[in-house]
Amino acid sequence: MPTLQESKLAFIGGGNMASAIIGGLLSRGMNKTNITVSEPWDVNRNKIASLGVQTTTSNAEAGQSADIVIIAVKPQVTKGVCEELSGSWSSRKTLPIVVSIAAGITLGSMRDWLKTSDGRSVHIVRVMPNTPALVSEGASGLYASEDVTDGEKELVNALLGSVSKATEWVDKEELLDVVTGLSGSGPAYFFAMVEHLVASATALGLPKEQATRLATQTCLGAGKMLVEGSDDPSQLRKNVTSPNGTTHAALQNFEARGFQEIVDSSVKAATSRAAELGSTLGKQ
Repeated sequence: MPTLQESKLAFIGGGNMASAIIGGLLSRGMNKTNITVSEPWDVNRNKIASLGVQTTTSNAEAGQSADIVIIAVKPQVTKGVCEELSGSWSSRKTLPIVVSIAAGITLGSMRDWLKTSDGRSVHIVRVMPNTPALVSEGASGLYASEDVTDGEKELVNALLGSVSKATEWVDKEELLDVVTGLSGSGPAYFFAMVEHLVASATALGLPKEQATRLATQTCLGAGKMLVEGSDDPSQLRKNVTSPNGTTHAALQNFEARGFQEIVDSSVKAATSRAAELGSTLGKQ
């Protein structure tokens, strides 16, 4: 089995997430000639081409001889893309490993759509990344079909490791929906929190530019303490909360207004929506 550096990679779709992964790979010394990207939109394709990798408008051409195929398209078009790819693989002796970042599309659906005309199935890994991958600070949840080997998992780890600081394999596919509700959608929760912090401070008289700088750095600093420190979130919260102090007053207000229930129900809502989308799109 080739190493990641030796592998030929095909990205089906050249949007932001594909661009982020490609950028991460190139920063780690990946050979540009080993990467081909299929992208129908001129703007995206030209942006990708500026990185020095090969581009095409043909999914079949991109995936024809690839060792790893990364499906990075919208869920609504995944079926057609998969069927186009499988049709081009019938003459191949060895099938590629497929990595799908198409949200909600299940392994069962992917396996059916990617089956070759002679009945062979590819090995598939589903990935739920998140947008901080764009700044090489991503968090990704992964789930593999039973036939994926340890060596193939290592290849995928290396692939995602170019943009993700946390790559977590789950042992049940439905847990990817939980990952979606947690880290997939999670950046938006933090963005919303900072947005409201800025609005509150501005309403109390602080200039918006100052409020924005203070709130965003607070978010970054708190995150760094979580990642680099040894204390869990609960202990970190206690460390900054003096009895009857300012933080205590704010946290009491959070609690009185049902903060825990709001977070819990919101993550559940995102998780349920991910499962619903997978079920609906898989039937198309």
